[in-house]
Amino acid sequence: MTATYQAIRQARRPQGRPTAADFEFVSGPIPELPPDGILVQNLALSVDPYMREAMHWGGWEKGFGLEGRALGRVLASKDPEITEGTVVFHRHSWATHAVVTKADLRVPPVTDGVPLTAFLGILGGTGLTAYVGLKRIAKLQPGEDLFISAAGGGVGTAAARIARVMGAGRLIGSTGSPAKAKHLVEHVGFDAAIDYRAATPLVDQLGAAAPDGIDVYFDNVGGTHLEAAISVLRHHGRIAWCGAVSQYDDLENPPAAPANLYDIVGNALRLEGFLVRDHLDAREEFEDFLIPHIVSGAVPVDETVVHGFGRTVEAFISMLGGGNVGKMVVTLEDED
Repeated sequence: MTATYQAIRQARRPQGRPTAADFEFVSGPIPELPPDGILVQNLALSVDPYMREAMHWGGWEKGFGLEGRALGRVLASKDPEITEGTVVFHRHSWATHAVVTKADLRVPPVTDGVPLTAFLGILGGTGLTAYVGLKRIAKLQPGEDLFISAAGGGVGTAAARIARVMGAGRLIGSTGSPAKAKHLVEHVGFDAAIDYRAATPLVDQLGAAAPDGIDVYFDNVGGTHLEAAISVLRHHGRIAWCGAVSQYDDLENPPAAPANLYDIVGNALRLEGFLVRDHLDAREEFEDFLIPHIVSGAVPVDETVVHGFGRTVEAFISMLGGGNVGKMVVTLEDED
């Protein structure tokens, strides 16, 4: 068993898009376990858009490194209920190891036919966010048409996969390149995909993709995406809003409110923001619903995997720039 850990910490508050200089790699001895302590060797780490917001406000640290979702294997345990070799989920991420207690852990329902990394993506907080947004917040009904922003990311692809097995009608997604738009249609199951960086304004592209309107908008972006969605939502349409990546790099200067915000009144729309941490009671229901679809192959696991702890910052920055399709995950195999 190694006697040292490696970890990544925030070195400074970024200006605009984060760079490698905003982080530092540290190492140190693993302390002796307390009476109820558990030593975990991390196997896979998550990088997520919300971490950019955490960099702005501070307080991102947790354990040896930075807070985030992680999967690991128990190397040593002083808790009789958690045995060595158990695969566990915890939030002491961005480090090779974690010293935790049973209260910090969850043992995921590891299942044949389900890759372990899925519990950081479509079966983790990413997929639970998509499920809660569609089922509890938007109350998506079979046959209803749905628009998803940041559709090529972890939450976006999960929302599309889940919406399909819920019986959604037309699926429209937005993403940042023609190649990713093509991938969304050909491999993820969207009926249409928009490149929001194209010369044609987003609102015009969405109007052409949804000439008869949409029933639900799943918002990961905010800004002009929200304005465009409002313009095509049908009477009594719903918006489930969980992210605003369009403003994370400049939180002190948020974009103006959508010019058509009052259409929410005129069209009797409902906009509701949510945080997945307020809906953790839905996890068991969500897993019971989705795991059989993954095992059967009806729901593929969309992920971009980066290998090596030393590439964690690289993966994070790439994810913020749209360098992933599906959930971005860092694996630590073949590392001490």
